[in-house]
Amino acid sequence: MINQFKFKGELEEEWLKEAGLSNLFGESSGDSQESMVFLSTLTRTQRAAVEKRVETITQTLRKKNKQHQIPDVRDIFRLQNDSKGKVCDGSEPSTVRTSENKNETHDGTKGPKFNLGTDEQKSTLEVMPSSDTDINLEISFAEQAANLKDSSVGNMCKGGGADTLLPNFRLPKDKTGTTKIGDLAPQDMKKVYSLALIELTALYDILGTEFKQQKAVKIKTKDSGLFGVPLSILLEQDQKKVPGTKIPLIFQKLIAQIEETTLETEGLLRIPGVATRVKTLCQELEAKFYEGTFNWENVKQHDAASLLKLFIRELPQPLLTVEYLKAFQDVQNLPTRKQQLQALNLLVLLLPEANRDTLKVLLEFLQRVIDHRDKNKMTLKNVAMVMAPNLFTFHGFGSKTIEQSEFVMAAGTANVMRFMIQYQKLLWTIPKFIVNQVRKQNTERQKKEKKDKAMKKLLKKMAYDREKHEKQEKTPNDTDVPQGVIRVQAPHLSKVSMAIQLTEELKAGDIVARFLSQKSGNVQTLNKEEVFLYEIGGNIGERCLDDDTYMKDLYQLNPNAEWVIKPKQS
Repeated sequence: MINQFKFKGELEEEWLKEAGLSNLFGESSGDSQESMVFLSTLTRTQRAAVEKRVETITQTLRKKNKQHQIPDVRDIFRLQNDSKGKVCDGSEPSTVRTSENKNETHDGTKGPKFNLGTDEQKSTLEVMPSSDTDINLEISFAEQAANLKDSSVGNMCKGGGADTLLPNFRLPKDKTGTTKIGDLAPQDMKKVYSLALIELTALYDILGTEFKQQKAVKIKTKDSGLFGVPLSILLEQDQKKVPGTKIPLIFQKLIAQIEETTLETEGLLRIPGVATRVKTLCQELEAKFYEGTFNWENVKQHDAASLLKLFIRELPQPLLTVEYLKAFQDVQNLPTRKQQLQALNLLVLLLPEANRDTLKVLLEFLQRVIDHRDKNKMTLKNVAMVMAPNLFTFHGFGSKTIEQSEFVMAAGTANVMRFMIQYQKLLWTIPKFIVNQVRKQNTERQKKEKKDKAMKKLLKKMAYDREKHEKQEKTPNDTDVPQGVIRVQAPHLSKVSMAIQLTEELKAGDIVARFLSQKSGNVQTLNKEEVFLYEIGGNIGERCLDDDTYMKDLYQLNPNAEWVIKPKQS
């Protein structure tokens, strides 16, 4: 019993470290003010997931008779509640849902509530009705799951079948803009990772599905070459050839080779290449690819497809990662298709950048194959059945799975694969409730930093700011702008900034178009597809805005932001 408990406690410690909450336990448990800020932004279900794991560690440490301070889990959350009054989702601090009391808290549970800037946004299931095919990104997925008592979405349960049986899920338009992976600054993406991990765990807790990160048996890996080489080493090699590349060059080339002929070839991806020829090609690629002497004219389309699948299978660590492969597989066991999609969305956020970028290119390619299904006979179901074993089969966990279980898993993961292909655009979206939590963390951190400054420095800075302000008042390019007006800078397009009057209908794309339409004073020539309006500072690090973002709504959410037009970093 003790050994089992110890092992579980170690898993929970690892989870808290991944979530950025390692200072809630151990010798550093007294210095957890940063974690208190983080905890203050969590929903009730997220808090319950954290509390459950801290409690497990607390009991484990007590079993081991550690001498250092062991905080009571209730104290951690009581401290945070005392400073905030209410938790982020608007619930009373005394009600923290756990797996033990979840049945009695299903009734009347409200979704998350955020107070960011001017307006208090009420985001509850009662006031925001949505259809079965609407994906609500404003409310925590775990909170939504907890509210689905005697739900009418039984028709959304998982199952196989023809392509047409998958629901036509859609994202309702968000006036403050949709945030995609790659739109946020790295420091905010770290927060997104922590929040996504906690949210996924909370969702799995609510749905009664075990979630734990896996560890692979140590295996010896190649430190050079193409096949059987870790993604990180491949990219390190490739970036010496093509600086800044994010996708392995061999992976890109194999896809290009398949598409060079036509995607209308019947049985594409399903019909294998000639095994002996594929083996020979593999050896030749290893020897000649980086030298540039490999003759691609000898590679037939089915051979290239086999090489592409071989590349994915031969990765020493699966593309979906060792840590989260089982969680991807377990998506098939979640009760509804909407919850399966929500879980996949969070899992994609948890993938390392190299894995995520490579997966995105693969899914986009598979969709292009499916677009020609009338000719190549490769429907969504067929492509998913062919590709799932390449992504989901991994024998590095140190145990052998019986054939029957592998067969059952193959059928289920094919359904997961269908979801990943069909809804790939949704999966690369960062849920708004997570972006709001990032904003809240930044706001709380800024407040704390101001309080921590010494009074002498503060007074000195105030005097300096007053002097600077007086000087600025005398200059024509005054940074102070009237109410309802923002000043936009575009250093790549113009030497001067532009004051923009906010209206109800003004969008980010309209502002970019104004700068592009002005020929005089241009610093360099850029197309509309190359530049974007960025929201910088205030309660966000940096966020690239989609063209349909309504600027007045976003300004109300982040009135202290600066606005800059610039090219998007690749």
